[in-house]
Amino acid sequence: MHVKELFNIQGRIAVVTGGSGLYGRCIVEGLCEAGAKVIIASRNLKNCKETASFYRNQGYEAHAYSLDLASHKSVLSFTESVWQDFGRVDILVNNSVLRPMKGYADHLSAWRKSMDVNATGLLDITRCFVEKMIPQRKGSIINISSMYGLVAPDFTLYEGTDMPDVAPDYWFHKAGMINLTRYFASRFGKYNIRVNTISPGGLFNYQPELFLERYAKRVFLGRMANQDDIKGVVVFLASDASAYITGANIVMDGGYTCK
Repeated sequence: MHVKELFNIQGRIAVVTGGSGLYGRCIVEGLCEAGAKVIIASRNLKNCKETASFYRNQGYEAHAYSLDLASHKSVLSFTESVWQDFGRVDILVNNSVLRPMKGYADHLSAWRKSMDVNATGLLDITRCFVEKMIPQRKGSIINISSMYGLVAPDFTLYEGTDMPDVAPDYWFHKAGMINLTRYFASRFGKYNIRVNTISPGGLFNYQPELFLERYAKRVFLGRMANQDDIKGVVVFLASDASAYITGANIVMDGGYTCK
């Protein structure tokens, strides 16, 4: 197969949870630009509709759906609606993240709320989609973890800034996502369903200058990620160019975790 065909995802159906967030919009944009039909889903349907409208106005095919990963009923309803409307899903990007914990000392109820979405919800939607993908005998599931699923926080980056306290739930569930990816890859590879993880570094979002200076010094490439950095990695894992890759974790962090 010609290499251009290997990377071709024209007409494929892609679901992006949390597709209106910082990294979510980058992922949606990359998949749209590569020719996929993209379904944007989250609890905030208004934001999903605005994002979908933005990309439709640029000539891409984007759709908005409501999805609450903390509700099994919502996950089931969303899964059935997507398959009824599109007949199949080729690509699932698990990008949604809930960050209810405001710091280390936050109440345990915030931790439990975090796990409802970031752990239980991740398992729920992946199981629902895998069962629908099995008869297709093909599918690509891409989990968006974080470099912080691999390393401890560097608290010195935040000293003297007004950035919020670093909460532990994010480190816990992002690390768990990487190993859950391996579990699904092992269990469902026989159905040609590939499951991989991307662990990106921090995305530039006008953070305090002191933080940006410190972060740049830590990273081999001397900067935070920009909006284009994740797009090629997502399209690669969504396409047949990665047909023999499953259970992998692609670290996209500018070299942060190498130190």
